[in-house]
Amino acid sequence: MLRFAAGAASALALASALALTVTTPALADPPLPAATDIVGVGSGTTEMLFNRFSTDYNASLAAAGDTTSPRLYSWDSTGSNEITTKAGATPIVRPIRTDPGIVALNAYTSSTVDFARSSRGPRTDDPSTDLFVAMAKDSVSWAAPAGGNAPANLTAAQLRDVFTCVKTNWRQIDPALPDAAIVPVLAGTLTVSRSGVAGLPSDSSAFFLTAIGYQSAVTADNWTDHSCVRTVVRGDQGTDPVLHDPNAIVPYSVGRYVGQVHGGHTGPGDEAGALTVRGLDGIAPVDQYQQMSAQFGNSAYARVLYNVVREAEWNSTDAHGRALRAVFGAGGWICRNATATAAIRSHGFRSIPAGFCGSTVHS
Repeated sequence: MLRFAAGAASALALASALALTVTTPALADPPLPAATDIVGVGSGTTEMLFNRFSTDYNASLAAAGDTTSPRLYSWDSTGSNEITTKAGATPIVRPIRTDPGIVALNAYTSSTVDFARSSRGPRTDDPSTDLFVAMAKDSVSWAAPAGGNAPANLTAAQLRDVFTCVKTNWRQIDPALPDAAIVPVLAGTLTVSRSGVAGLPSDSSAFFLTAIGYQSAVTADNWTDHSCVRTVVRGDQGTDPVLHDPNAIVPYSVGRYVGQVHGGHTGPGDEAGALTVRGLDGIAPVDQYQQMSAQFGNSAYARVLYNVVREAEWNSTDAHGRALRAVFGAGGWICRNATATAAIRSHGFRSIPAGFCGSTVHS
């Protein structure tokens, strides 16, 4: 079975080695934030949403005549290798997904990073000094090129067989399908050889494999199978040439897909291209309103999106603690502001109830 290194301990070791990674247009990488601003890094799943948040939240402060409160900024998961996150900060390796973002949060202080975007919940190997603050809901299905050979729906069992190379031809799925080799694709910093696949999967690929029952927990240090799997570096996109293959299938965030295709929130290399998200266990991921379907959003393939902060800072009564809660807290801008709610929907995600949004949980 494929096993992957997504644990924070593995990510910490990697980061240590590297350190020693509508209205006004939404920001991508920001201009240099002030030392007191609220700055985040991490998951690519929510980076486009946070670019929108940054523009809208900062505009709301300006409209209120507030010239002193910390502004909100977020660094994308792709771009230059090094970033200087705010004024006075030492340059760091750009975090390229959730785990490196959480590593950066714990490797540095608020003079460099204030929060980490996370498309997973806490794990037992996360630092106990972190708090995961709930923000919205996403889900992960699979995608394939329109007009290709993949069917409209696959079961979790069929997908397990495909991604473990047990079934390698569409006719092993259904005799009525074309006689063609399936091309399973996973995203991440990965290498594939005859002996197996090694590296760190993307957030969506990691969640997908666990959700389809690929393994009971994401704990192992390497993958051990199989050579039929192809890889791309960046997840939730359809621009890589291998994804143009009519037999390709790849895990895909439903929220990102809806945001890209129906919300128009794309960037270079961050487009669905010819890919369309498909059904899983007979559940359609997108409804007739071109939103994530309620049934899929409440299925085993749904995940909560979080922002991770340092507990001591979150609970602080100083200006920094107040600023964090003003953005992320249950009574804060993301959970209570209509503009933020509209942005969550436009980017393809689902809002969560007021009693849940802004709530916190430990590892």
